Amino acid sequence: MREGPIEYTHGGVRLEGLLVADDERAGPLPGVLVAHAWGGRGELEAEAARRLAGQGYAGFALDLFGKGVRGRSREENAALIAPFLDDRPLLAARMLAAVGTLRNQPGVDAGRIAAIGYCFGGLCVLDLARSGADVRGVVSLHGLFGPPEPLPGKPITASVLALHGHDDPMVPVEAVEALERELTAARADWQIHVYGGCMHAFTNPRANDPGFGTVYDATGDRRSWAATTAFLAEVLA
Repeated sequence: MREGPIEYTHGGVRLEGLLVADDERAGPLPGVLVAHAWGGRGELEAEAARRLAGQGYAGFALDLFGKGVRGRSREENAALIAPFLDDRPLLAARMLAAVGTLRNQPGVDAGRIAAIGYCFGGLCVLDLARSGADVRGVVSLHGLFGPPEPLPGKPITASVLALHGHDDPMVPVEAVEALERELTAARADWQIHVYGGCMHAFTNPRANDPGFGTVYDATGDRRSWAATTAFLAEVLA
């Protein structure tokens, strides 16, 4: 298994992703980006890239904030994502830079690219799809759903899967219904799976803050990964 950093730039910002791929598999390999939560690229995303590589994909844990930039508190994390929430075209453009970086890697099938994202990263992959990007599919895992204003107004050609915890206080039922209407209006191929009893960050084993609404759920984690891998197998076939 090959694992190593990949440096790239966007808007003058030096970024560093992590690429993991099994060179013993016959290539070129379909590529899957992994968009990180609000604290920056960490072990959760690296482990997802490794699991994807074990299933025959080139997993690329991307970087949105800058090489070595990580948040160490809720306040720092909020400050890191604020520029992207305020400037959604910037967010989409930085995601597209990551897509281009993965496409250009040796041994990656440039025509078979998908993306998954956790929490803030879930919003990032939804915005990637909203931009009309030429990717096969996106998966939002306990992601934020709020759309950019105004919407890009482009047809969504990527298949969309959103994996959501019903008890997530950051994404109420009204936001789920709004996303359904949005994706339907954009003529997207979409699915939303809602897991009962799950809060935000339900795939993160370190999440244990009921007061904040972030709690790990082993069943939700297992079910959502199974749904993710089935979806990727379909759209990247």
